[in-house]
Amino acid sequence: MPSLRFGSSNSRTTFGFREDKVPDSPHRGQPPPNSIEAHEGARTKTSSDPPLERRRWPRQSTATAEALAPSPPALEPLTFSTRDIDAKDQFAAWQAYLSPLVDIRLPDGVPEESGFPADHTAWNLGSMLVVQQRAPPHSFTRSVAKLRSNAIDHWHLTLLRSGRTWTEVEGQVFEGKPGNVELRSLGQPFRGRATESESLSFYLPRELFADATVVNAALSGTYTNLLIEYLDSLEPKLISLAAGDLPRVVQTTRDMIVTWLASTTEQNGSTESQGNFALMERVRRFIQKNLNSSNLTPDRVCRELGMSRTRLYQLFEPSGGVLHYIQRRRLLAAHAALSNSANRRQIVEIANDVGFTSAAHFSRAFSKEFGYSPREARNVSVPPYFAHAVPLVDVSDSANSFGEWLKSLGH
Repeated sequence: MPSLRFGSSNSRTTFGFREDKVPDSPHRGQPPPNSIEAHEGARTKTSSDPPLERRRWPRQSTATAEALAPSPPALEPLTFSTRDIDAKDQFAAWQAYLSPLVDIRLPDGVPEESGFPADHTAWNLGSMLVVQQRAPPHSFTRSVAKLRSNAIDHWHLTLLRSGRTWTEVEGQVFEGKPGNVELRSLGQPFRGRATESESLSFYLPRELFADATVVNAALSGTYTNLLIEYLDSLEPKLISLAAGDLPRVVQTTRDMIVTWLASTTEQNGSTESQGNFALMERVRRFIQKNLNSSNLTPDRVCRELGMSRTRLYQLFEPSGGVLHYIQRRRLLAAHAALSNSANRRQIVEIANDVGFTSAAHFSRAFSKEFGYSPREARNVSVPPYFAHAVPLVDVSDSANSFGEWLKSLGH
């Protein structure tokens, strides 16, 4: 076996065979004297040192170990179930819980006393809500009156795990079933019915798809299957997502949906409905970009976008009119600023920032829209844009209700 030979500064160090094999050595079979001295000196020098610790892997610093430690989950779901309520009161409770979104009715001939066991679990990722739902058969309506009283205009994307739905939008009916992805705009009236079903839904701000042309439809095909696989894989991870994951998860989901929409639009071709949505999106983007302008009027919108007043009014008639839509967007922006604990600007400054020129008008409009004053809104906790944890609360807690989450989504 090779051995290591040590030498003094005047001798060379070699890796070789046993010493007695070195030719022409005057000390055949023994190390040279100077080598012995060097070896003894080295041994004496280190004899008092503590033994070296041999490790298979390098020691990990405390800071590195802390950095690699898993982050705690950022999300806590908002859950609601009728199962612990008396059977005769279950349906009324479900109606009240979803009233900010839709009006719910039982199928003909089914009495409320028969019970309505339903479950609703919501996750708030800041600019995206994810909802897991199980419900018995029912019908649903988002009417023009509902739009005017609660002008939420998000996109609602649904994957059915089981059951069937039929939804009518502008006279067209589409069927939702497992293997399809339903996409509808909450900014348009619709109605429909559902069998007993289980679903996974995503609510996303309209602005998140500002560059996409979309339609109300139930879509299927190769690209839809890819989207379903991705959304299916996301669902079980919601409970373990860390705060740093949320922006990337939302962006990835948004990109997947935009790609899916673009692909299905190419397959299905251009339609009049898609043209209406494209024009509507142009108007919405223009309004959002110019909210702080006191000169944001229907005439200016028509002039800047090259459209007629009649066309503009037709597009926004389901939302209560374009002026109502503009004021609603301003109030939502003001509410988001007021409920942000980091924003300590004066109320009048916030009102001016979103386009109100009269403090009195702003205060009256705000109180009418939300049911409390701008000053009281300072104490209303609204989810921030990114991660937050929400405790389980009673449905009567307006600050943390599903309806409040819908209002503040994306703000």
